[in-house]
Amino acid sequence: MAPHAGFDTDQIKEKLKKDLLYLLEGVRGKKNLVIEKDLAGPIGIFVKFSTLQDYGVDKVFLLENGNADVSQRNVVFIARGECARQAQSIADHIKRMQRESQTGHEFSVFWVPRRTLVTEKILEEAGVLGDTNIAEFPLYFLPLEQDLLSLELDDSFADLYLRKDPTPIFLLARALMLIQQKNGLFPRITGKGDNAKKLADLLARMRREAIAGEDSNESNKLGLTPSTTIESLIVIDREVDYTTPLLTQLTYEGLIDEVVGIQNNQAEVDSSIVGAAPQPPPGSSKAVGAAPAQAKKRKILLDSSDKLYHQLRDANFAIVGGLLNKVAKRLQTDYESRHGTKNTAELREFVNKLPGYQAEQQSLKIHTGLAEEITRHTRTDQFSRLLEVQQNLAAGADPASQHDSIEELVARDAPLIDVLRILCLESCISGGIKPRELENFKKMILQAYGYQHILTLDALEKLQLLLSRTSPMATMIPMSGGGVHTGTKTNYTYLRKALRLIVDEVNEQDPNDIAYVYSGYAPLSVRLVQCILQKQYLTSITRGGHANNAGVVTGGAAQGWRGFEEAVKHVRGQTFDEMQKGEDKAVKARALLTGSGDKKTVLVVFVGGITFTEIAALRFIAKKEEARKQIVICTTSIISGNKMMDAAIEKGSFGKNSI
Repeated sequence: MAPHAGFDTDQIKEKLKKDLLYLLEGVRGKKNLVIEKDLAGPIGIFVKFSTLQDYGVDKVFLLENGNADVSQRNVVFIARGECARQAQSIADHIKRMQRESQTGHEFSVFWVPRRTLVTEKILEEAGVLGDTNIAEFPLYFLPLEQDLLSLELDDSFADLYLRKDPTPIFLLARALMLIQQKNGLFPRITGKGDNAKKLADLLARMRREAIAGEDSNESNKLGLTPSTTIESLIVIDREVDYTTPLLTQLTYEGLIDEVVGIQNNQAEVDSSIVGAAPQPPPGSSKAVGAAPAQAKKRKILLDSSDKLYHQLRDANFAIVGGLLNKVAKRLQTDYESRHGTKNTAELREFVNKLPGYQAEQQSLKIHTGLAEEITRHTRTDQFSRLLEVQQNLAAGADPASQHDSIEELVARDAPLIDVLRILCLESCISGGIKPRELENFKKMILQAYGYQHILTLDALEKLQLLLSRTSPMATMIPMSGGGVHTGTKTNYTYLRKALRLIVDEVNEQDPNDIAYVYSGYAPLSVRLVQCILQKQYLTSITRGGHANNAGVVTGGAAQGWRGFEEAVKHVRGQTFDEMQKGEDKAVKARALLTGSGDKKTVLVVFVGGITFTEIAALRFIAKKEEARKQIVICTTSIISGNKMMDAAIEKGSFGKNSI
């Protein structure tokens, strides 16, 4: 999705860089930088180490390592202001440095994205608040791609659904408010889910506060009138569709995340798979917080600056081998063309292209290695068994028929994460697991993996991922006319047909529906977005048509949920569709100043996290809509089934040290 004049994510990246360098410039002289580990990756996306050196940074340390030295008089800490643990760690660092050093130090703390009362209270109680200069570094949305903004809050899923901490919603609202202040109000806010509604309410409250606090001059009023470049904001709460992230992702980028893991556009891969990292020339730009190069692991950048990755990332993994083969053949043909050069002009042209060929060759080597590693993983019996059970459950097979396969996985000592994902998937799709069978599975898990997982099973219940069918929280929203009995869980049985979640004839080479990302299952969360953006297409395939011959004609966000009200009722959580209006004079002024281009931006926000497959599906929609709309995806973090399980799994164990 190409950037569009109406909304450019590069501007956000530039502003972050300027803000950070401005803060560093305020600390005179040489300085050491101590960064919270979770912020090192995000900061490395928009600023390089060589740039920090130009602004006086001598060494970079990670806060969690506790090894910051006293070689410089100035010490700058960068940490999240929402986290009390980090404030305590900073206080301990400052006290230790004051003890160890004879010279007086100047300490500065940049809280991300804002200072909080709790963190300042902790520094005050530790007796170091008077020794520190406090500032805010407003790092909200981080542009991971031209069409993807993330808060990169790794704990947002656990915070929202396990600990019931609404902080990520507040930070998301602040980030969206900054977009509104620059581009104008979102003319329409449509969404689904309880947390999505909380976000919409918070945006309305922040707007009222901004109006109450602003001056009466016209330029300020202009910032709070409906935008002429943004068409609407669509908000989806993660808990309306837990099933999608629990399924194994089948796009190339999704499978890299499942097998290796992607963090802040980087994957840490064994160098035996992708080859050793090229040695950088002395003094070159190393990433912020990068560890010294280790022989065994290599960090690989995975973003659209790599043209080959840009081409492969959203494709179904089944066709990646063929695509890599084509690129290899083309490169070989281009390289062989040097033998056909007849004069010096042609030879010079070839030499000029050589760096591009070499970069492509290196990229091809990396992705061939990664694809081979993923293939090794996907060809195991265990992966095939897991995928078969998942796809049977998604297609509506009787859950009891899959239990033998799940029991066999436990007996074969399959990773606990895989077993829990399947059980949670069954619970979410079927409205809980029968009590006797659930007790049996719990007993098997505790005996096979350890009794500390009593806490894991309890956390999964709190997350409402693993429930007994008798639990009131597991009851599904009933079919229309199904009596007075009410439920709260998304009814996949009804939606499977109403929104055509299962598409049998998927063309993975040339996809015609978003279902290609899971080889036949269309993510419910993205189908909900289609209910707003692609009404005619969705109507044609849900009422007897085929994905192959359905013309993609938009309904447009201007009509909200119209036409799909009944289907949306069977999805868990609140449904809303709100308009935001401004003063007539200010609206006309904004239209004159900014103009209203034909192509408008739609922001699609996922509260609680989004998977790479859902991003691929949204990009597929964006490609169909690119003549009329630009779609920008916003989220609290990138998530996967493994990360969801990780939030619940108990890391400690009983009695191992005593043996």
